[in-house]
Amino acid sequence: MSQNDNLTPDPEDPRDKEKLDAQREEAADETAAGAQPDGTEQDDSHGDDVDDAFEQIVEGVDVEEAPSKEQQLETMLTERTEDLQRLQAEYVNYKRRVDRDRDLSKRSGIEKVLADLMPVLDSVAMARQHGELEGGFKLVADELEKVSRAHGLESFGEIGDEFDPMLHEALMQMPLEGARVTCVSQVMQPGYRIEDRVLRPARVAVSEPDPHAAQDDSEHANDVAATDTAPDESSNDDGTKPTD
Repeated sequence: MSQNDNLTPDPEDPRDKEKLDAQREEAADETAAGAQPDGTEQDDSHGDDVDDAFEQIVEGVDVEEAPSKEQQLETMLTERTEDLQRLQAEYVNYKRRVDRDRDLSKRSGIEKVLADLMPVLDSVAMARQHGELEGGFKLVADELEKVSRAHGLESFGEIGDEFDPMLHEALMQMPLEGARVTCVSQVMQPGYRIEDRVLRPARVAVSEPDPHAAQDDSEHANDVAATDTAPDESSNDDGTKPTD
């Protein structure tokens, strides 16, 4: 047997086999022992990365920006106050609209009733012109006119009134002596109004200005001017009164 044969373990030899098994186990233990530190280092490195990321997130958050409880309460109080003010303004506007609508409805109802009474008032006015208001009928007529005036009803339209197309309805032309402007020469039916609202225009005859009246006015004006400029015979040439 050579020297090399003596150095190489023989797997078939029980003693060499035990030696080989021991060497394998020792090598396996060394491998496991060497791998464990590497794995620990990897785990520690991964944990360090997580810690660094968490610290960066925490540092990026501005703690002072988070509203405090007092600030939150102040914000809520401001919002509720604005809501109440808005509701109050809406209620005031609503109440104003309701009051306005109520007044308009009331006025419209009064106008409708008075409009229905206008033919009756026309008959009363005509009877008064002809002297036919006597006894109990006169008392009823007077009370009816009084109630109408109390609700703001006013009649208009008189002979000599200047013609106004917003107040008068011209049915015909009839000259009026002495008329200096276009005016009412006859009233067929009086008009009625409540304050500035015309319920019915007056139905009238209209007269154009009387040319003779204009000429008379001109002559009168000339006479007045001549009288003012005429010298006083009872005075001297210098305007002084003569002495006795």
